[in-house]
Amino acid sequence: MTEHTNKQFDADLGAVRSQFLQMGGIVEAMIQEAIEALASGDMTLVEKVREREKEVNRHEVEIDERIGLILARHQPTAIDLRTMLAVSKMLTDMERSGDEAEKVATAVRRMYENSHQQHIPLIELRHMAVSVGNMLHQALDAFARLDPILAAQVVRSDKEVDKEWKAALRNLITYMMEDPRTISRAIDMIFIARALERIGDHAKNMAERVIYMVKGADVRHTGVKNTERLARGEAPIVPEETKPEA
Repeated sequence: MTEHTNKQFDADLGAVRSQFLQMGGIVEAMIQEAIEALASGDMTLVEKVREREKEVNRHEVEIDERIGLILARHQPTAIDLRTMLAVSKMLTDMERSGDEAEKVATAVRRMYENSHQQHIPLIELRHMAVSVGNMLHQALDAFARLDPILAAQVVRSDKEVDKEWKAALRNLITYMMEDPRTISRAIDMIFIARALERIGDHAKNMAERVIYMVKGADVRHTGVKNTERLARGEAPIVPEETKPEA
């Protein structure tokens, strides 16, 4: 590519990265507002989440179009093509995270419209929300800084979120068994916890893409320890049963 073309490519790629980070900031705000609405019953926050979801969808379409134009106009090098592929995959996870945040807001509205439901403490859900919010923020930070080590931390954090989801599910089932009046609210809370757990999954997926983008290593299904090794540029640990015979 000529110097002029290189500069144009860098500018186009920078615009994609910038808009993706902007989209991620909107999704972060959606998660925070949905959980604030859960705690306060403020339905204006629910409406904000629903409006922001439209913004997220618009960004998804626009970034997709930008990526298509870049690939059509330029002949990116292997590493730049890897970046384009990674962002394209991350885009789907980010949009789906926005969808899950909207699901949380919808469940919150339903809970407060049925205010006669038996009260259940929200502490576990709020803690889960903080955890997945941190995961998403770190995944975006890792993307912005091209930091595979931070991305690997996000992958490890997903294990803790999975534990929180299972614990919340057990506790909510216990509430329903002990007091049938809690069933309706507990079901809504299970719905919210599941949506939060899925946001954690999407953040993990995005973090794995950051490692692929920076290191060229596909860490999906390799396990947390190997993800961390590959993020550091080390060779993965090969399980005994898959090692070749001497």
